[in-house]
Amino acid sequence: MKTDFQYYRWLLMVTAMIVMLMTAACSFTTQYEVASPVAANGAASTQEQDNAQLPSPSQQEASSDEAAASREQEGGTNQSALLANGSQEAADSSVATVENNVEPYTLSGKLLAVGDIMMHSPQFPAYVNPKTGKYDFNSYFSQVKPILESADWCWANLETPLLGGEKVYTGYPMFNAPSELADALKYAGFNIVTTANNHVLDRREQGALRTLEVLKDRGFVTKGTSASLWESEQVTLLEKNGIQLGILAYTYGTNGIPLPKKKPYLVSLIDEERMIRDIKKTKEAGADVVAIALHFGNEYEDKPNQKQIQLARTLVQAGADIILGSHPHVLQPYERVTVQEADGHTRDAIIIYSLGNFISNQTGDGKDIGVIFGVEMVKHMPEGRIELKEITAEPTWVHIDGPRAKRKYRVLPMSDTIMSRSDKRLNTNQFKRLQNMLNNTNRHLQSMSAVPVLLTSE
Repeated sequence: MKTDFQYYRWLLMVTAMIVMLMTAACSFTTQYEVASPVAANGAASTQEQDNAQLPSPSQQEASSDEAAASREQEGGTNQSALLANGSQEAADSSVATVENNVEPYTLSGKLLAVGDIMMHSPQFPAYVNPKTGKYDFNSYFSQVKPILESADWCWANLETPLLGGEKVYTGYPMFNAPSELADALKYAGFNIVTTANNHVLDRREQGALRTLEVLKDRGFVTKGTSASLWESEQVTLLEKNGIQLGILAYTYGTNGIPLPKKKPYLVSLIDEERMIRDIKKTKEAGADVVAIALHFGNEYEDKPNQKQIQLARTLVQAGADIILGSHPHVLQPYERVTVQEADGHTRDAIIIYSLGNFISNQTGDGKDIGVIFGVEMVKHMPEGRIELKEITAEPTWVHIDGPRAKRKYRVLPMSDTIMSRSDKRLNTNQFKRLQNMLNNTNRHLQSMSAVPVLLTSE
């Protein structure tokens, strides 16, 4: 029994020693693994590794806490970065959405146009100041001024040179007028004056150039005559309310008076190929709408001839949007045209074949009747599509009274004059006559608009 006891005692001692050795080995391994990252990361030299003391348990715990805090901070930083990136991406996406989904809106502007501004000899005497020799024609337009001033673009055809310099102005057949006529046009509200017509060279080159000078000095946009080759090649645009109006003007001729040999550009003559090039050039320069003053047709005919219709529609097919006719000295109808473009889209165009006389000494058979012709232009954004939305036509009448030596002239808007019936210079018979003229004029102007015209673009 004693031997067996001694044997078991020896076995327990051996087992205890083995356990102690294993525990010591595990402790050394744990301590080495805690210290080794310093050397592995290159944070200490080989000598420092040899001299470094192993951290105590409290140091190990602090080190472990710092590492955990560092990991937590990194995690927070990464999370903040992700949130920031997410916010930026969301903001960028929002901006892109706004840019790609702009709310539709519209821009609009109104064009008003009138016919021939003429000056016959009886139109001068009552409007000159005998002391100064200066003229004042403002009262010609006082009654229509409120209407004209409502336009963004207000357009007139000046059918007389403004050479001036005469004591007595004779009018037809070789027209001339003082520069004060331009002042009256400015007073009335016009900002566009075209000069391509058959009377532009009545006072030869000097008269045409002086007319341009007078108009430009007063701030008018002009077209139809050019002082230089360079000027003749320039595109004319007038922007209002974000809409660019391109302006062109041409005449059939100059009453047989030849253009200066060295200045064939002085007057813009009707030439279909050139006009089509000009339309395209004006469009390429940024015109939203191209309007053309055409001095053409036969005098005193109240309907357009086939040459007028063919030319006007050809220009519309080439890209023109509005044709403003003059020369017949009486009104001719207007028509709406729908143009089928090559890409399948359609666009509207307006042609009025003659705007008649706006101011002159001519009377009878419609020669004293004109019109303030209006087109409302709407630009649909953001795509930039143009719509010619509303057409208006306010017939006018030139009221003439007084003896020849002191004859007075006024352009009266028929509708407003009839509605107010407040004009003391008109009698009952004249009001009745005015009502009949208004009814007949409206029917005549609209006589071609009932039949739709469909063209294809060239």
